[in-house]
Amino acid sequence: MLRVGVLVSGGGTNLQAILDAMDKGEITNAEVSVVISNNPGAYALERARKHGIEAVCISPRQFPSREAFNQAFLAKIDEYHLDLIVLAGFLVMIPKAMTEKYEGRIINIHPSLIPSFCGVGYYGLKVHEAALARGVKVTGATVHYVDGGMDTGPIILQKAVEVEEGDTPEVLQRRVMEQAEWVILPRAINMIANHQ
Repeated sequence: MLRVGVLVSGGGTNLQAILDAMDKGEITNAEVSVVISNNPGAYALERARKHGIEAVCISPRQFPSREAFNQAFLAKIDEYHLDLIVLAGFLVMIPKAMTEKYEGRIINIHPSLIPSFCGVGYYGLKVHEAALARGVKVTGATVHYVDGGMDTGPIILQKAVEVEEGDTPEVLQRRVMEQAEWVILPRAINMIANHQ
C-alpha cells in the first residue's frame, strides 16, 4: 500500500479529486496518510478531517528563519514514512534537502502544459492570466516529478484543454481544473501505486 502525503495551501480541490478517485476505486494500492498545509485556514485541512485523515499545519511564520522552517518541515514529513508526496496547490518552495531525500517520490500538478507558463512566478491564477495574454488556443495541466528546479522535473502526464472565446482567467482556471487537473492527478497516483 502506497503511503501518500498531500501538501496543499488552499481549498484542496485537487485533494478532493484524489479522495473521490480513491473512494470510487480509480486509485488502488494507495492511501492518503496525511494532509499538510502551510496555511492554518486552508479548507483542505477540513476536507482531510472529514475523510478521517490526519491534518497538519506547519507554517513558515511559526519559525524564526526559513532554515528553521525547512528543517522542521522535513522532520514532519519524515514522521509519516511516505512513499509519495503530492504537491496539490502547495505554494511553499520545497527545501533542497527534501527534494534530494525524496527524489523520484514527489509529484506536482501544474495548471499549464509545461514548458509553457511555468517556473518562478507562475502559480494559481497568474498561469491562466499569462495564457490568455499570450493568446494561446490550447492550455491544460501537467503532472511532473519534482526536482531541484521550479517545474523542471520529468513529466508524467499532460492533458490539453481548449481556450474558449471570452474566457476570463477564473473561467479558464475552473475548466483546466475540471477537465485536466482532477483527471490526471488521480491517474498519475494510480500509475505510481501500481507501477504502471
